[in-house]
Amino acid sequence: MLNYKIELVRRHATVKDYFPADLPPLLKRIYLNRGLCYPKDLERSTKHLFSFKLLYDIDKAVVLLHEMLSKNRKIIVVGDFDTDGATSTALTVLALRSMGGQNVQYLIPNRFVDGYGLTRKMVTYLHMIGADMILTVDNGISSHEGIKCAKKYGIPVIVTDHHLPSHNLPDATAIINPNISNCSLPLCSLAGVGVAFYLMTALRTYLREKGWFNSKWVEPNLANLLDLVALGTIVDVVPLDINNRILVWQGLNRIRAGICRPGIIALLEIAKRDLHDLSTDDLSYILGPRLNAAGRLHDMSIGVALLLTDDLAKARALANELNTLNQARKKIEIVMQNDALKLCSVLQKQESSLPLGLTVYHPEWHQGIVGIIASRLKERFHRPVIAFAPTGIGDGILKGSGRSIENLHLRDILEHLNTIKPKLMIKFGGHAMAAGLSIKESHYKEFSKNFSDLVNDLVQDKMISTIIWSDGPLQPSDFSIQTADLLRKAGPWGPSFPEPTFDGKFELIRQRLINKRHLHVLLRVLDNGPLIDGLLFNVDTNIWPNTDVNQVELVYKLDIKKYRGKRFVQLIIEYLCPLK
Repeated sequence: MLNYKIELVRRHATVKDYFPADLPPLLKRIYLNRGLCYPKDLERSTKHLFSFKLLYDIDKAVVLLHEMLSKNRKIIVVGDFDTDGATSTALTVLALRSMGGQNVQYLIPNRFVDGYGLTRKMVTYLHMIGADMILTVDNGISSHEGIKCAKKYGIPVIVTDHHLPSHNLPDATAIINPNISNCSLPLCSLAGVGVAFYLMTALRTYLREKGWFNSKWVEPNLANLLDLVALGTIVDVVPLDINNRILVWQGLNRIRAGICRPGIIALLEIAKRDLHDLSTDDLSYILGPRLNAAGRLHDMSIGVALLLTDDLAKARALANELNTLNQARKKIEIVMQNDALKLCSVLQKQESSLPLGLTVYHPEWHQGIVGIIASRLKERFHRPVIAFAPTGIGDGILKGSGRSIENLHLRDILEHLNTIKPKLMIKFGGHAMAAGLSIKESHYKEFSKNFSDLVNDLVQDKMISTIIWSDGPLQPSDFSIQTADLLRKAGPWGPSFPEPTFDGKFELIRQRLINKRHLHVLLRVLDNGPLIDGLLFNVDTNIWPNTDVNQVELVYKLDIKKYRGKRFVQLIIEYLCPLK
């Protein structure tokens, strides 16, 4: 079903080397391939973070928060139902309480009842329970009606968000969003939790200057919350620029040292992961899915409760609940993914090729899982995908979740579509690589055609080609625990700062399926090199295992696996091709 090209390209450095002579040659090559060339590019200390003073409205926000704290007013933190929203909420609540907030509560919208963001209905409820101020985290930039309602009730609103704004900003008391002002550009890659962390550090500085911290309120060390910043930043897949790399490195090392929330420890325990060996992949693929399962299937308040509790026993009980939800999510996802592939197969037969802007919809799908389906199809077919599901309440509305590819800005595409067809979408929002929207079910076919036509106009052939990047080959001596440890410590790796991948030719000695969908192989580096295990996730079982193949070309990452207390090197395979 593939109708796009796959191309293996080796990275080449385009910058001059100013690194110290004692930097290992392999690391030097990897850093230069990513455009880094100065020692300052490798800084990981918090003193090298950009200043919170770059954020527009930050002064207004801290003055209002100081007033609320000093008068013991009720502050309600309104979050979002994904991992970034949960970590943002937990961080803000913990920080405010540590700085004297005795009347700080939180509310997470329910995906199925409330929908996304600060709605009029939610504001009315907050007014009824006596909210004196609303502080949004990881949302709010598109909540025009909700903020207008809050103003009617006399409730000030501080918005902290990182999503891209529309042409008009909501009428909030203060808006902390690095994407609304050019002066904030160095911080424009912050996740929602990063924006929340910056606001809390600015508030602490302001309170210190006001003489707030004394025998009653001890000045908190907000660096202790960087475990939450690391988790939310990695799972939300924002670019790892130098600022985010510092935040993630600091948080990741705190988790490795056990200096983190009990909820994170409990999740790692239930996943049988050693926190001392933790990588950003563990945050993405182990912790993130378990937290997100709450928001996808039930209520993210469970996830926030997990991150807030100081009681490890309670954290373990909540982690077990999240793990059960994640298992249920996996079962639903398998059914939906099979449905989606069948729909794509039918569509491909009807049209001779898949649309460059792909939409899929099934009336029995679960709206909490469509984002995963869009992501899976995007990875498989390498084009923008929007997956839709009904709301489940019989209102004739579809909820859509989209994922895009490099150089095709999904939210901008939807913005342009909204300009051309202003009544086609009920609402939409998001950023370059991901977006959410709502449409009437009766508008689905019209939306699909217009979305496909618009992507067709924007796309270039090279965009719908999968380029598999490599940092070149490894020497036989590099297939070692020492090299794997070196690479792991050289990160953190993530979007815009990708984990090193290498290519090479291997003898294929043994192959078998694991769990009916993952391929385990035993390899030997050609020319009598070392034996090594490899693992390829979600393999095409129509092709593999293939006993006719004896030699293969791979693109892979160097990884460490543990077995019976010992550590071994293995390859995580990104691309597998038989050698002719």
